[in-house]
Amino acid sequence: MDWGTELWDQFEVLERHTQWGLDLLDRYVKFVKERTEVEQAYAKQLRSLVKKYLPKRPAKDDPESKFSQQQSFVQILQEVNDFAGQRELVAENLSVRVCLELAKYSQEMKQERKMHFQEGRRAQQQLESGFKQLENSKRKFERDCREAEKAAQTAERLDQDINATKADVEKAKQQAHLRSHMAEESKNEYAAQLQRFNRDQAHFYFSQMPQIFDKLQDMDERRATHLGAGYGLLSEAELQVVPIIAKCLEGMKVAADAVDAKNDSQVLIELHKSGFARPGDVEFEDFSQPMNRVPSDSSLGTPSDGRPELRGPGRSRAKRWPFGKKNKPRPPPFSPLGGPLPSALPNGPPSPRSGLDPLAILSEISKSVKPRLASFRSLRGSRGTVVTEDFSHLPPEQQRKRLQQQLEERSRELQKEVDQREALKKMKDVYEKTPQMGDPASLEPRITETLNNIERLKLEVQKYEAWLAEAESRVLSNRGDSLGRHTRPPDPPASAPPDSSSNSRSQDNKESSEEPVSEEGQDAPIYTEFDEDFEEEPASPIGHCVAIYHFEGSSEGTISMAEGEDLSLMEEDKGDGWTRVRRKQGGEGYVPTSYLRVTLN
Repeated sequence: MDWGTELWDQFEVLERHTQWGLDLLDRYVKFVKERTEVEQAYAKQLRSLVKKYLPKRPAKDDPESKFSQQQSFVQILQEVNDFAGQRELVAENLSVRVCLELAKYSQEMKQERKMHFQEGRRAQQQLESGFKQLENSKRKFERDCREAEKAAQTAERLDQDINATKADVEKAKQQAHLRSHMAEESKNEYAAQLQRFNRDQAHFYFSQMPQIFDKLQDMDERRATHLGAGYGLLSEAELQVVPIIAKCLEGMKVAADAVDAKNDSQVLIELHKSGFARPGDVEFEDFSQPMNRVPSDSSLGTPSDGRPELRGPGRSRAKRWPFGKKNKPRPPPFSPLGGPLPSALPNGPPSPRSGLDPLAILSEISKSVKPRLASFRSLRGSRGTVVTEDFSHLPPEQQRKRLQQQLEERSRELQKEVDQREALKKMKDVYEKTPQMGDPASLEPRITETLNNIERLKLEVQKYEAWLAEAESRVLSNRGDSLGRHTRPPDPPASAPPDSSSNSRSQDNKESSEEPVSEEGQDAPIYTEFDEDFEEEPASPIGHCVAIYHFEGSSEGTISMAEGEDLSLMEEDKGDGWTRVRRKQGGEGYVPTSYLRVTLN
């Protein structure tokens, strides 16, 4: 069934229907366009939201980035940012594949529809023109027939009239014959015009207009098909990004599951563990002694002038550091040569718990001894803390970690310089064997510079190794001191003595029972935390890799590998073309990055 057969007389209906179809196509294009604007605005707001909550500082400078909570939050923000990118992709696909294509197709359909209806209207005008000609010929035939009949009646009346002359009768008969001939011609013309109109009308209704209607039907069906395809593109654009969005949501779920409260607690310990020894027991101070003793010259606790005896620094009240910031302990100062400063000034009382501020000790020493500021590289911090090259301004445990970090960095730089020296030597050998490839003398400045860098880095490595050994010994010393105090049973509380003599004897016994404090104990700080393990655990792999080619690994610092061997990735390429890996059988070293297929965790 088609429009030309079933809707042959519904020209206006088809005109309204095709116009409605094109209007629907334009409405859908407008809807998709506004949908893309919504998606773009949504993606833009999501990106602005992610940018607002992303950390401002780089991850390497942000200590909070070490916590799994922060890492998971950053990962969620990155997944949301990827999600926003998918929304932008949906908007782009809809804009290009739906809005632009359907809008262009709509313009083509409008032109085609206009052409078909113009053709149909021309056919209608031709048919109407033929019908008018038919009506005119019909009216003329009718008029000529009436006039011929009238002329025949006039001639017959004159022929029967006895008073009429013969000339009048002949004239009337000739007029009747002429009118009859004209009527016959009008009849023939009317018959021919009617035949022609019937033929044109049959062609109009059975051939011409059905073809136009069939073309309109085909155009409308193609429009509906394209519109349906446009409907499908709306969902297809979403389905294309569903797997990636699902991965984003899965990444958010993985980030949520990656929060490790225990590990975060351990990270906080590692970040802020000071290494100071815990404060010892507060000594009992007997203030009742002046009350129970009679002032005399022989009194042990009262001078001859009757004034109370001043207690030494060893009996002074020790500064406590519960948790406040005002009484926060300072680490023991270090000399510019890397060692600890003396625990007391010359000719002063040697007390490890005198409560004297280390900065005050440093200022006193600076009055008598001029320090070697060249090796200090000291800077004044935001709170007035002296930042030194050996990190002695930090707590012992933090100092040890920073020194370990600096030592590893210097070692990597040294290894890089050694590799560069080997490469330059090989290049020089090649230039010497084949002079056309280059001048060996041109490599001498670079080789000399590399050797100077190697010597400088070796000195720095030795310097940091010495500082690290000293810091580790100090941490171990603090730990032993803290453990020793912790395992020692507490002294029983002292009670008020019954008389002055017993009080004097108890004071003497107490002073005699105290052991002298060694210099190492004097240098040790009075605050620390327990360290469960002072040996750093081996670094965990950051990915795995597969060897694409065989590599001998004959040079220093490298490791051999076989083609197809699975390796653990320990450190990424820093730009020098080498990657540090670990073999499953044991052994760790550098291999060429181009020989590997790397997959990060």
